[in-house]
Amino acid sequence: MKPAFRNTVPLSMLAAACALLASFSQPLQAQASKLERGGLVATPLPGAKAMSNAKGEARTGAAADHLVVRHRTLEVNGVDLFYREAGRRDAPVVVLLHGFPASSHMYRNLIPELADRYRVIAPDYPAFGQSAAPDRKSFAYGFAIYAELIDGLLTRLGAERYALYVMDYGAPVGFRLALRQPDRVTALVVQNGNAYSEGLREFWDPIKAYWREGTQQRRDALRAGTTLNATKYQYIDGVKDPSRIDPASWVHDQALLDRPGNVEIQLDLFKDYGSNVALYPQFQAFFREYRPPTLIVWGKNDKIFPVDGAYPYLRDLPEAELHLLDTGHFALEDKGDEIAALMRDFLARKLPRP
Repeated sequence: MKPAFRNTVPLSMLAAACALLASFSQPLQAQASKLERGGLVATPLPGAKAMSNAKGEARTGAAADHLVVRHRTLEVNGVDLFYREAGRRDAPVVVLLHGFPASSHMYRNLIPELADRYRVIAPDYPAFGQSAAPDRKSFAYGFAIYAELIDGLLTRLGAERYALYVMDYGAPVGFRLALRQPDRVTALVVQNGNAYSEGLREFWDPIKAYWREGTQQRRDALRAGTTLNATKYQYIDGVKDPSRIDPASWVHDQALLDRPGNVEIQLDLFKDYGSNVALYPQFQAFFREYRPPTLIVWGKNDKIFPVDGAYPYLRDLPEAELHLLDTGHFALEDKGDEIAALMRDFLARKLPRP
């Protein structure tokens, strides 16, 4: 009688098969992680580990809810103000103030880089982004009212203390806010935002002429600054590799500039910018008296706010940290990763934790 056949596998073969399966599993996990970081997939591949935030929590479900950027509108003094927000409500607050002709859209990539540690709030000024644009016949557009409205918004949101990221128009708005609420400012991040006369070079000559004379001729001469060519110029001039700049950025801004009546509002703001220059001594006095921890990240190739405006901050804030970046005006567009890393390091050292 023949012996019964037994379906057995030698242990050596079984071990080899397991090793082979493991070798396939590791690349799958690595590929899943790579794809997820690139934003190409929404969930990990089978076998891949869930991503974790800085505190080791799985970035899924309720644990990641605070990382989601919310888009909201709140009425302040009769004006609907749009803002982006992310982060835990009990985390230190970072307020991002945008420049011209942008909006909080310029911070779309920075907000997620900060939201794991901070409550991030990025508003749009009236006539910018998704905020309301009241008729200029009944609403006096200017930097004073912008600071007042942002102050009201932050108060409504319960932001009692905050660090300010100021860029371009965000500098006078933020510094006016600091004059209104000096004890609320925990730190400053200054990116191509001016507070010194040295920073107003040749680019500003036609605008200064409008400040002096205020004629229709001087006003009309500035209309070119609201065109698509001018908007695109702000994004790519001074950038080493323009292919890194997404054209959607200037197309987005220009679409909002082209809304009926918006150009006239912008020309009003060009005129009112001169009122900020008159406040430069007060801004500088605030720096000297309150000495807020300050990080300066400056696109050194910017012709609108050239590097000449960066160095004077060190006169009044000698402990400020200055970093010059090889880029132009909208430095976040191609140097966002560097700026985010600098901010995270700086804020971790300087901001009080709850």
